[in-house]
Amino acid sequence: MHHWVWNIDPAILRFGRFEIRWYGLLFALGFLLGFQIMTQIYCSEEREIEHLSTLIVYLMLGTIIGARLGHVLFYQPDYYFAHSWEIPMVWNGGLASHGGFIGVILSVYLYLKKHRDMSFIELADRLAIPCFLAAALIRVGNFFNSEIIGVPSNLPWAVVFPRVDDIPRHPAMLYEAFAYFMIFCALYYAYWKTSIVQFPGRIIGAALAVGFFARCMIEFVKEDQVPFEKGMPLNMGQILSIPFILMGLWLIWASGRGSRRPTTSKPVNSEDSIAKPEHE
Repeated sequence: MHHWVWNIDPAILRFGRFEIRWYGLLFALGFLLGFQIMTQIYCSEEREIEHLSTLIVYLMLGTIIGARLGHVLFYQPDYYFAHSWEIPMVWNGGLASHGGFIGVILSVYLYLKKHRDMSFIELADRLAIPCFLAAALIRVGNFFNSEIIGVPSNLPWAVVFPRVDDIPRHPAMLYEAFAYFMIFCALYYAYWKTSIVQFPGRIIGAALAVGFFARCMIEFVKEDQVPFEKGMPLNMGQILSIPFILMGLWLIWASGRGSRRPTTSKPVNSEDSIAKPEHE
């Protein structure tokens, strides 16, 4: 059986030792599209958008710092504690999505200490929508880097990554990208077409529960990221996902016990509810 061979150069352009990589481009695109989606949401609810640029900066820093520290602490603490000067060298690789999510939570908390335009849980509900689009694009970036590969497989859609070896493997990073994109589509649809946003915590709860459950399932067809995972019944990605799944389920439950909260101005289930963004 012939399998798809993926041997694309991770770099789009090179200028001496400086590179522009597909991963970096897709990472930046995720934040750019996220900014546009948040602008659309803010405009539809007649909220002030002047602080959105500041929020995006907080989120970018929180994502990068959190993802890097997550990799250092969760996956290779012994190495980085012995080579601490390498911790800031994010360009050498080593970002953990669970750490990135924790970084996002902390950055939202710090942002809201200065800009009290809505509650933490309300902002989290809205940010969950573009976050999963960004996560999908980042996983496509992993595909260009031939990283986060799956275990060997003879399925028709298995992919050979010559930069790793010549064995057909599950394209695990694409499974995640597809799952996250579907979650983004579902959340985006639910925000505009249902009353879900009137129950604070329900969007972020659903996003956490479904997103990290998908991550847990896909981990079964991934190669171990670090040697100490070998022989473990659940790998580190699955262990770290469980608290987020439980948190999501609790938020869904709690959102049904609170009072239904109307949005700022957006009527639900009406033609007027889908307001055009001021910026395309």
